[in-house]
Amino acid sequence: MKRWPWVALTAIVVFAVAVPVLAGPQVADFAAALRPPGSGSVLGTDHSGYDLAVRTASALRISLLLAAICAVLSAVIGLAVGLAAATLGGWFDAVLMRLVDGVNALPHLVVGVVIAALWRGDPVAIVASIALTHWPSVARVVRAELLAATTSGWVETSRLAGASRLFVARRHLLPAVSGQALVAAIVILPHAVWHESTLSFLGVGLSPDRASLGSLLGQARGDVLTGAWWTLAVPGLALVATALVCAACGASIRRATAAPAPQVWR
Repeated sequence: MKRWPWVALTAIVVFAVAVPVLAGPQVADFAAALRPPGSGSVLGTDHSGYDLAVRTASALRISLLLAAICAVLSAVIGLAVGLAAATLGGWFDAVLMRLVDGVNALPHLVVGVVIAALWRGDPVAIVASIALTHWPSVARVVRAELLAATTSGWVETSRLAGASRLFVARRHLLPAVSGQALVAAIVILPHAVWHESTLSFLGVGLSPDRASLGSLLGQARGDVLTGAWWTLAVPGLALVATALVCAACGASIRRATAAPAPQVWR
């Protein structure tokens, strides 16, 4: 497993947590608004005079927290649906898989905008709009793994011994897919970061007093027209770097948990 994505992710988390704590409470100073990087502030200031480095770190912390909650909830929902489909089988499996197809057919961003717009500024609505649209991929992976596990020897032995479906699911099937669910949650994380930032950028996400990376980018649209390019570049680079690092961490875990290719001896 490559270490650099995890080192980079740790650095991002430390930056998001430590910088606002070390900087202390921030007060709006309109006399220092839109100062370029280097003039009293390493990364410049925004249109309210806040230090952009501190503001970006605080926004990154909120975006990461919401994205992590969304990823965990999506993995839990997908795990439950996939486990139920593979365990019960028959018509129940067919109905659940058609439900998965139906959710996959919906445009996730549009559904997220509708849900978030109904309760604008509510973090619960942001979490629900992302978690309720990202679980189908987890459900499909879990179901496929479980269908392969049900033909294994220990599962067949438990069933022949008279074990119930609930016992088999809890004792054998659930541990068999826990690792895949963890991988799926980490893979979903960069998607959750992008969606949360997009919703806030479109104005249906968090309110400006709860700054996320998306809301900072939304506020920077007017500042860029005045030449303050750093108000868009700093949070934009933070968003891209975070998404890429999270995606690299997910790919690293996926490669580490993949089954090794069979060797052919000649």
